[in-house]
Amino acid sequence: MKSSAASADNTQEAHMAAEDLEPVALSALQHWAYCPRQCGLIHLEQAFDDNLHTLRGNAEHARTDQPGVETAKGLRVERALPLWHDALGLNGKADVVEFSRSGTPYPVEYKHGSRHKAADIAACDEVQLAAQALCLEAMTGRPVLEGAIYYASSRRRQPVCIDEALRERVRQITQAVRAMLASGQLPPPLTGPQAARRCKQCSLHDRCQPETLGNSTLRALRQHLYEPD
Repeated sequence: MKSSAASADNTQEAHMAAEDLEPVALSALQHWAYCPRQCGLIHLEQAFDDNLHTLRGNAEHARTDQPGVETAKGLRVERALPLWHDALGLNGKADVVEFSRSGTPYPVEYKHGSRHKAADIAACDEVQLAAQALCLEAMTGRPVLEGAIYYASSRRRQPVCIDEALRERVRQITQAVRAMLASGQLPPPLTGPQAARRCKQCSLHDRCQPETLGNSTLRALRQHLYEPD
């Protein structure tokens, strides 16, 4: 009896802890993986600007953003399916989820561009897909071991194995985003080799001003100007 009571107490505590979690949008995980500062600008400051890349992405999502259910090749296909994971405090939606006859879900995330994009950029998309897989597992009780990213320019799917390393990355990024939201502090801009390519493609480049903020001389001067007397 004591073990049953203890188990019930632990379950109740876990449920209460989950309710206390600051909710994190699934899209925020991809934004953080791409650039923590981009994530902060969007999810802390509610700032977003369009460029050619985002407009193309919006066009690709025009159909999948419309909720709907259909049957294709023996699969039940749901578009714009709401997702959540109470234990991790995640919520959002999946572009497309295909359900097999047994009820096993298979998430498909739509992205503009080619499936031959740089590996580090593709890895950001995989984080978002893996987060959807974790949500679907929690919601359905069925293991989701694979999903796919559909790249519009290639018109091809890229299968993604939802392995333990990717799952752990989802958990770590979720904690990092939640800590940022709790602190209210905007992360610094990217530096190094990644910054040149990612900043150039980012629609928030002008708002972020990474070159100015990343300049050590300017940072030192700004700190000197605003030092208390």
